Amino acid sequence: MRVAFHHIVLISLVLLSSCGEYEKLLKSTDYDLKKTKAREYYESGHYVRATELLTQILPRYRATEEAEDLNWINARSFYGMKDYYTAGSYFKSYIDQYPAGKYAEEATYMSALCDYNIAPRPELDQENTMNALEGFSVFISRYPSSPRVEECKRLINELKERLVEKSYLSAKLYYEMKQYKAAIVALTNSLKEYSETKYREEMMFLKLNSLFLYAENSLAIRQKERYQDTLDEYFSFMEEYPQSRFSKEVARIFQATNRFLKTGATETATND
Repeated sequence: MRVAFHHIVLISLVLLSSCGEYEKLLKSTDYDLKKTKAREYYESGHYVRATELLTQILPRYRATEEAEDLNWINARSFYGMKDYYTAGSYFKSYIDQYPAGKYAEEATYMSALCDYNIAPRPELDQENTMNALEGFSVFISRYPSSPRVEECKRLINELKERLVEKSYLSAKLYYEMKQYKAAIVALTNSLKEYSETKYREEMMFLKLNSLFLYAENSLAIRQKERYQDTLDEYFSFMEEYPQSRFSKEVARIFQATNRFLKTGATETATND
């Protein structure tokens, strides 16, 4: 027990000594030493200390040959800390300052990767998703021979699926809130923009049912026109999905729509 205690005390003293030395370094005016230690901290994965020192010395080295490396280390350190917002801004800054720099290719990729890492789940605002898509597309355009191109394409497809899901969830929300007119518009736009989506069958069904329910709840004077729109959509749906998992519901919609258009029967309207 005594040996273990002394071991703990020794570690504590070393840590205190290390902290004390680091505090002295922060207050030091020896910028060459700070530069050297910042590199050491970066290489050993002590990113917080590296960025604290770099913040102090970067202005002094701004117009020197070492500025490019120091800016790169700073951006990489923030990425290592998983501070993707700050890292992304520094990678973009690096590209602006050194468009033909030795790290320009990697910085272009890392900038897009930062936006990718902070892109939220589909139901939230997708600005960062759009930024990441643009970033990866720019990378492919600038560096078509890079070994990272295939990875960028994979991430682009993943991000597009996120946008598809966002569009799908937004349109479905209108449907669930029984705002059928808004649902029809949203579903039409989503299907047009993301024609290959995995949600296509369900979205086409939701659009068909929205048209039907919109017609059903319309004023009598507008019903014939809206039931006709429903019938047109029914044929479009059946052409694509003749064996749909929604076949039972689709058949019901067709029968009710066809009955109205043949007999002219109307039900009590509740909404326009």
